[in-house]
Formats: sequence, C-alpha cells, structure tokens
Amino acid sequence: MLDGKTILVTGGTGSFGKKFTRIILDRFDVEKIIVFSRGELKQAQMRAEFQNNPKLRFFIGDVRDKDRLYRAFNGVDIVIHAAALKRVPECEYNPFEAIKTNVLGAENIINAAIDKGVEKVVALSTDKAANPINLYGATKLCSDKLFIAGNSYVGKKKTRFSVVRYGNVLGSRGSVIPFFQKMKEEGVIPITDDRMTRFWITLEDAVELVILSLQKMLGGEIFVPKIPSMKIVDLAKSIAPECEQKIIGIRPGEKLHESLISRADARHTVEFEDYYIIQPQFNWWGANNHNDGQDLEEGFEYRSDKNDQWISIEEMRRLIGEI
Repeated sequence: MLDGKTILVTGGTGSFGKKFTRIILDRFDVEKIIVFSRGELKQAQMRAEFQNNPKLRFFIGDVRDKDRLYRAFNGVDIVIHAAALKRVPECEYNPFEAIKTNVLGAENIINAAIDKGVEKVVALSTDKAANPINLYGATKLCSDKLFIAGNSYVGKKKTRFSVVRYGNVLGSRGSVIPFFQKMKEEGVIPITDDRMTRFWITLEDAVELVILSLQKMLGGEIFVPKIPSMKIVDLAKSIAPECEQKIIGIRPGEKLHESLISRADARHTVEFEDYYIIQPQFNWWGANNHNDGQDLEEGFEYRSDKNDQWISIEEMRRLIGEI
C-alpha cells in the first residue's frame, strides 16, 4: 500500500512521528519519509537515532508558514499531520498561539495538499475535540472540521482528507505517566479528582490506526479506535503503589471524563469490530460508503467512564514496563 510512496509527517520528531517512521520503514519499501518540524536539535537527534537512514529527509519548518509547506509538499504522496500545540494549560494561557498552529496551520496543510496534488492526508486528533470545554479541544474540533470540509474544495483533484481521533498515548512525552514517575520520588502523587477517567492507547496502536485509515479512507471520515479506559487513581497505583495520593482539584479546562464520540456524532457513526467511523454530513458523501458497518443505537456515547474495556493496574504496570 505504501511501497514507493513519499510520505511527509508534520511534527515528525515527536513521539508519534518517531514511532510512525520506525514502523513504516520496517514494514514498507517507501521512496522516502520527510520529517517536517520546527526544532533543529530534535531533528539532529532523530537523524542520529535512525543512523542517517538514506530514506529520511529532514525539513525545518512550521505549519504556520504556508510557503514552506508548499516547498515541502513537492512530490509528496501522503501527509500525516501530527504537529500541534497540545498542552491544555499552555493553550488556555496562550490561546492565540494555539489557534495559529492548530487552526490556521490546518488550513495551510489543506491548501498546500490540494495545490500540490497530495493523494491522502490523515490528521491526528484527540478525544478533547469531542464536546470540547478547553481551548485546545476547541482548536482540534475546528481543525477536524476543516480537514473534513477540505474534501469539498478538492474539485476534480485526487486529494482526500480524513482524521483519526484517540485518547491519551502511552509512551508519549506529553502524557501524565512521566510526571507520576517523577513525583514518585517525592512520595506523594497529586490527583486532580479521584473520579477522573481517561482513554488510553499505545503508540504502536496509534500508528496502526493511521495505517488502517490510509487503507480505508474515502475522504471525510473520522476514525475512532476501540480502546480501554482507566481511572487516574488506578494509574497512579500502577506507577507508585506505595505513595500517598493527594487530591488537588481539577485544572482549568480539564474534564472528569473524556468522549471520543458524542451523542450527536453517534447518529452518523458506523461500528466495526475494532473501530468506529464518524461519517461526514455533506451531500457529496455517498449513502453506500462504509455500509458494511453497523449503525449505533439511539443515545450512544463513547465516553471514558462508560467504556466496556478497562485496563487493570497489573496490565498498565506491564505496559509501562515495556515502554
């Protein structure tokens, strides 16, 4: 499927970008992978980590810079858009910066992809984009809608846009796990609320979801994996069972529970064995698209506290050990 293709990954030096690059190089005979990101140090470190692999190219650039994207997209077949400002408190405090990267950057990706004849674009999203209450989630919801609507602007060109949406990522630098591991040394783990739950996915499964979307996408879908939930207090126990837990209160923009599919979206979502597809509501979307999936029951909502899959303390401890 990806053999002979040129792939560009925005935010390619991040946790997802490095895992995606590793898996794609191991599994497919691609023409090349372009790692597009802002930080020259991270690019140098990644180049060394991959032992100067001749199939890798490193482009310094920012998704805010449309001209640089146009240059980088020359000859590119597939774009994986992973670049974003993602930390909730920082986005709350710097909302204009989050909009420039997450919203205006998405518009730049869409325009460059259409104009440069990119075949497929898959944008990474987050559970915080479903019923958002914080600025980060709102920008990602806006980004999702831009990528879906981008299919309306393609005309007779071949470019197609889809989105993948998942929860907290095991093994990413931005997850709470490294923070809990650091606080373990202090003997006290701060917990915002003992009722809190979150969805969890491994980096490997996140990459597999992107590969699946590249195989299945027609343009306009949001792919949502079936992934387990865990209580934050149980996560803390899996990392530091001997430590005291101190309730400190929910931070600005934080939810008790996250959603991957809202009740409104469920009305046009179809279910498969290991994932869901939220279908677009545009007149160009065919009624027979993904009609092998099952419709969801009325009132369905995919929420982290109402999940039928849960990670045990022992299983999480094993997964963290593997990381």
